[in-house]
Amino acid sequence: MSDIRKTIVVAVAENGVIGRDGDMPWRLSTDLKRFKAMTLGKPLVVGRKTYESFGKPLPGRPHVVISRHATIEQSDVTMARSFSEAIGIAERLARETGQTEIIIAGGGEIYAQAMALADRMCVTHVQTHVAGDTSFPSIDPAAWMAIEEIDVPAGEKDNYPTRFVVYERHSA
Repeated sequence: MSDIRKTIVVAVAENGVIGRDGDMPWRLSTDLKRFKAMTLGKPLVVGRKTYESFGKPLPGRPHVVISRHATIEQSDVTMARSFSEAIGIAERLARETGQTEIIIAGGGEIYAQAMALADRMCVTHVQTHVAGDTSFPSIDPAAWMAIEEIDVPAGEKDNYPTRFVVYERHSA
């Protein structure tokens, strides 16, 4: 068992959608600020398409990008050929920088692989149904327990109401 916590961070619509055409199908300023605060300084594991949707590396956190073929040459970016390799790299980076957590931030295929491995999930439940081409796996209540919930209303900077929920894996 690793001493480094593995946390999934995701925003997901009621119908499971997390993305459309390489982008998020909503504008949620409150959630983006929370994402920045939760991930700053921590290794960020993402797939290539998710990384490309950022436009450039997010400042203040090392990125581990998973791609079987592409190579990205940027400072603060390490390439991995598989999910398991990426987790190993991210754990090493966390230890080297004194962090106790790595963040798994998408996309859909990466989340599907991470569900069996993650210790914690920080999920923004976007209270709407949207069309999309990328989905998040369903959360099994037998495996996950909600330990914190915060409601955020729709407003000027958030076009849908959300419920932010922190889940921890049930102990075996």
